[in-house]
Formats: sequence, structure tokens, C-alpha cells
Amino acid sequence: MPLLAAERHSRVRTLLLQDGSVSVQQLADTFAVTRETIRRDLDQLEQEGALRRIHGGAVPAASASRTEEPLQARQGRHAEQKRRIARAAMSYLPPSDGGSMLIDAGTTTEALAALLTDPLEKSASDSEQRRCLITNAVPIALMLSSSADVDVEMLGGSVRGITGAAVGVQTTAALRRRRADVVFLGTNGVDAGFGLSTPDTQEAAVKTELLAAGRQRVVLADSSKLGRSSLVQFAQLDDIDVLITDAPPPALLAEALSEAEVSVVVAP
Repeated sequence: MPLLAAERHSRVRTLLLQDGSVSVQQLADTFAVTRETIRRDLDQLEQEGALRRIHGGAVPAASASRTEEPLQARQGRHAEQKRRIARAAMSYLPPSDGGSMLIDAGTTTEALAALLTDPLEKSASDSEQRRCLITNAVPIALMLSSSADVDVEMLGGSVRGITGAAVGVQTTAALRRRRADVVFLGTNGVDAGFGLSTPDTQEAAVKTELLAAGRQRVVLADSSKLGRSSLVQFAQLDDIDVLITDAPPPALLAEALSEAEVSVVVAP
């Protein structure tokens, strides 16, 4: 039985989140309707702000844009997925006997920082020595400033109010003089062709330096970021070692990640 228009529209939104783009022919085949019907569906969804039409199909409305929400607005979104990703990231922490890590600004990296303060998450094998944590995120530095398990270094720079991240020449210069065991990084998009991206030029520059300053490079990204791109590229896929997410990447991205020899971890 053919799907109703509202059901098709819901499925189109889901496919856009999963794959980052849809084609008219693909949707016509999937829903067993005419191409003209799909074009009308896409036109209506574009009017609602759900997508942007391109030749032969559509991409998410915010694709390749500078759309950026305040930190507070993003903190509750995909919260459970972010907690699962953060818990999986705990396996990549540096040694507790003096290891060092860099943690980027972002809501998923904040979820990881929150676990570092949770006594239930501390391994019984952890020694009494403290890890060193370096961050450009004001919320993370505040969260961990009184922790008994980490020594916190807050990178200097100008603070972007929308993300709580320190950025600028002072921040990037400091990172060039650091080399940590592992870096945990957030991103606004992970795309097969465009790599990793973010809306702001200054934050992109900091993220590039964060990657260069880590011996092991771990990206934390919930599945809404997969197959998406933002305005400014800060890394190619082969610049990272591990991607931790909450759902398998779409086929095209999965193939690109495999070719780049990125280890993909799907958080349980």
C-alpha cells in the first residue's frame, strides 16, 4: 500500500539525516511513486525549511552553511546518544599514571568531561596519579577545575560566546607547543568528500591545531553529523584515527572512512 504524503515526508527527513542527501530517482524507487510526486514532496519540504533542493534531489537545509546554534540549545539535543558516545570514548583515555589529553569544545566532548567527574566511571585500576587535561572549552575547564583526577590547563584566547570555546592566535600558538597522548574532538559535519567541518573559521583553525597536537586523534560525533558538511573544512578523513558515533555511517561515508583507515566505533 503506497505511503501517505505525511509518511513519505517523515521518511525523507530520516534519509536526509542518515545519508546527507537524497535523489529524486532514489525516492521514487523507494516509495514506488512517480518522480513528479517526489518533486512535489521535496518542494513542500523545502517550503517548510526541512531541506534545500539541488539538481536531481535535495540536501539538508543547513548543509554547507554557517548555521550554528548556541551551546545551551544544543546541550539537550541527542543527549542519550552523546552519553553513549562519551562512555565508549572512555576506552581511549590516556594512562592514569600521568597521561595527557586534549579535549575540544562541544556538547559531545562535554559529555565525556562529565564522565571524568563521575566516581562510578573511575576504573579500580586507576592509580592515584593525575592525568593532564588541556582544553579550549570554558565549560569543560570549569567542570573539571576541582577534579581530584585531572590537572586542567585552560588555553587562552578570545572566547566565542556561542560555543564557549577559546579561539584566535593565542590559542593556536599554544597548541603548536603541545603534544598530548590523545585528542578528543567534536565536529559539525563528517562528509565522505569534504572531510570534517565546522561553521566558524577561527574554530576550524583551532580544531586543525588540536588534531596536530594529539598522538591519537579521536572524533566524537553523533549520527546527525554523519554525511553532513559545514562551511569550513578543518581536516580530511585520513587526519583522524578513530570515529566514535551512535549509528553505522551511511554507505558512501563508511567506504570513505575505510579507505582512510579510520576505526569506526558504534557506541552500544
